Amino acid sequence: MFYSSTRNNDTKVASADAIIKGLAPDRGLYTPVSIPVLTATEIDVIKSGSYKDAAKLIFAKYLTDFSEKQIAVCVDSAYGDSFEEVAPLYQLNDQASVLELWHGPTCAFKDVALQVLPYLMTTAIDITGEKNDIAIIVATSGDTGKAALEGFKDVAGTKIIVMYPSEGVSAVQKQQMVTQEGDNVSVIAINGNFDDAQTAAKNIFTDDVLNATLLAKGIKLSSANSINWGRLLPQIVYYVKSSIDLGGADYVVPTGNFGNILAAYFAKMMGAPVKKLVCASNQNNVLTEFIKTGVYDRRREFFKTLSPSMDILISSNLERLIYELSGHDGLLVEKLMRDLEEMEAYTVPEDIKAKIDELFYAACADDAETEDAIKRCYDEFGYLIDTHTAVAYDAYKKYIKDCVTEKVVIVSTASPYKFPIGVGDALGMDVDKSEYKILTDLEALTKVKIPAPLVGLEHKKVLHEIACNKEEILQTITELL
Repeated sequence: MFYSSTRNNDTKVASADAIIKGLAPDRGLYTPVSIPVLTATEIDVIKSGSYKDAAKLIFAKYLTDFSEKQIAVCVDSAYGDSFEEVAPLYQLNDQASVLELWHGPTCAFKDVALQVLPYLMTTAIDITGEKNDIAIIVATSGDTGKAALEGFKDVAGTKIIVMYPSEGVSAVQKQQMVTQEGDNVSVIAINGNFDDAQTAAKNIFTDDVLNATLLAKGIKLSSANSINWGRLLPQIVYYVKSSIDLGGADYVVPTGNFGNILAAYFAKMMGAPVKKLVCASNQNNVLTEFIKTGVYDRRREFFKTLSPSMDILISSNLERLIYELSGHDGLLVEKLMRDLEEMEAYTVPEDIKAKIDELFYAACADDAETEDAIKRCYDEFGYLIDTHTAVAYDAYKKYIKDCVTEKVVIVSTASPYKFPIGVGDALGMDVDKSEYKILTDLEALTKVKIPAPLVGLEHKKVLHEIACNKEEILQTITELL
């Protein structure tokens, strides 16, 4: 199995190289040259086996330069004591289930990928004989940052720097990051939004002068964002496994950067019984508009919402979808991405728009609809959801009004306790107090326990206080490295 750049399919590397590099030299995203298809026997094995068994089988199809033993070590190490369960299904009613992806150490779905990525990265280093230290540069809208810091802390041969928008994350998310321990970790608050941080990260990866300077000092840059194939691959597993266990379902996925729902697309193309993909957006509804019209236009007001991890206007992983639907037309993708950079908009050809219509449904929710979804779900089922899952729940309700469906999976991406203000306000609580007091009030009201990783978080010592303007990101990161 080889990987090509979405902007030049003549560029081909093995999976270990793709994981180490993160981003292709032409700013494209490494994508498999073909999507492997599951056999009937493999589907039976996945249905009867454990989550770890499914992960090992699927990884082996994509990581053909990794040995069976290396893959087993990566999976067993990642999904051990850190998870009670990796991706359990909770049944709401006869039609809808919730795929809970937040049972890892940081209470967000990013743990499923970012607990295993450090093992994939260090194994890739062994396979390639890489001698340089790997510096992981991460832009986060909230959850990726803590999950990446937790995954890479004190991993030999790596450094990790996380950038987050200073006013664009919840107090709980921020506290998780700024209290992170580890000799190889750094955290930077950016006076800007996630798109500013993500753009800066991509610019750093393709800055030839900086990269040459760092290489001379024995440092090579990589990423833990979902632009790195090693981040996206583990997410495919929970769509394959859950869809096979259910015998097929539509999936409603809250998404900002398009990585999580793209993993569902790959699962579907592998032959897993993933049916319609429902893209759920918040008020920053650039993806909803794109799926409905074929026009991607970031020239719009940016909203800070109750679902901050989705407050994104540049959805990087959409590039991979267009590459797939265009038959790996790197020239087309390069042109569209150049249009986005220069004119802040692009339009896909009609044949690609037709394929999008077959695959996707899209809906969006503003903050009022998000809070209403939290209350409706709790009142009807006694089930507590966070503000991002609530966007998906609202999209689910809109979807079943428009479309006939038998089974639907609502993808739940975070514990409700990571966003207590929005959740508490939706349930009519007094939220004019600290987020940590709201946590305990929410637990008392709902009898749902606060996850162990969040208990006592407010008392942890702040270890990271670096802040900078978006224009100073390059200088700040260079100094840290």
